[in-house]
Amino acid sequence: MPATAQPRTPVYWKIHDTTRAQPPVVNPGPAPDAPQPAPSDAIVLFDGDNLDAWEHPDGESASWTLRENYVEVDTGRGDIRTKEAFGDVQLHLEWMTNPSVTGSGQGRGNSGVFLMGTYEVQVLDSYENPTYPDGQAAALYGQYPPLANATRPPGEWQTYDIVFRRPHFDKDGSVVTPARVTVYHNGVLVQDRVGLTGPTAHHDRPPYEEHAARLPLRLQDHGDGAVRYRNIWLRELE
Repeated sequence: MPATAQPRTPVYWKIHDTTRAQPPVVNPGPAPDAPQPAPSDAIVLFDGDNLDAWEHPDGESASWTLRENYVEVDTGRGDIRTKEAFGDVQLHLEWMTNPSVTGSGQGRGNSGVFLMGTYEVQVLDSYENPTYPDGQAAALYGQYPPLANATRPPGEWQTYDIVFRRPHFDKDGSVVTPARVTVYHNGVLVQDRVGLTGPTAHHDRPPYEEHAARLPLRLQDHGDGAVRYRNIWLRELE
């Protein structure tokens, strides 16, 4: 049975269930020669020059390593997040895993994009690197595998284009509408307006807890490989 024919509802599956079918591999075509220009109304969060828009969660200045037009996760320094908070957004970012392949599974080029600091789109070297489907590149971690594995080889730039709609809560804290996420990985639709069951987590599916309508975007230091980011911008949708 093709991966797309299996039930997509997360509660149907155990978390990180290795019996789920692997998403079909799709060749997305060559990597872009240069970063995709930001639209005129975009908020540019990183253009290669500095990390002025970012900080560590404790408020300290972001200390990841700046290279030529990109920033590299400085393993052990911890996550970084935006100083500004956001709700509904269209987000674009480009990432690359270490050209020198080391490790396997979740131990190869692991990082993550946490919308509102809470809902993770997985970053991973998933090129010829099997792992549990709900933890590979472009998975909504622990909930939804991508519809396709559109990962380019390590050492090539990857793109994520994400449309995120935040959850809405009633006065009593109950969920009125869940968070919804659409993801294009290297131009390939891999998440189609899926509704999250709550925050994403490792070996857990915690329920929603009411939170602010705007929260920072966070990038993860997972400690596995020198993941690189460039050309990060977003458009606010509310």
